[in-house]
Amino acid sequence: YNRVWIPDNEEVWQSAEITKDYKAGDRFLHVQLEDGTELNYPVDPAALPPLRNPDILVGENDLTALSYLHEPAVLHN
Repeated sequence: YNRVWIPDNEEVWQSAEITKDYKAGDRFLHVQLEDGTELNYPVDPAALPPLRNPDILVGENDLTALSYLHEPAVLHN
């Protein structure tokens, strides 16, 4: 159970849950979007999508308290 941020043309970033283990060399990341849509997201092993913070950190006032600090985490918070 890991969640990542997937780039999106309309919403900028979409949250997705990884549904199948990723192994080095895989060309796709198997994910399920929050609306239930399953997706094979093409990935570059050198640039995997950013991880999503745990729900307990959503709305955190101090951004330095976030486990992962990157553009989608800041925008979502």
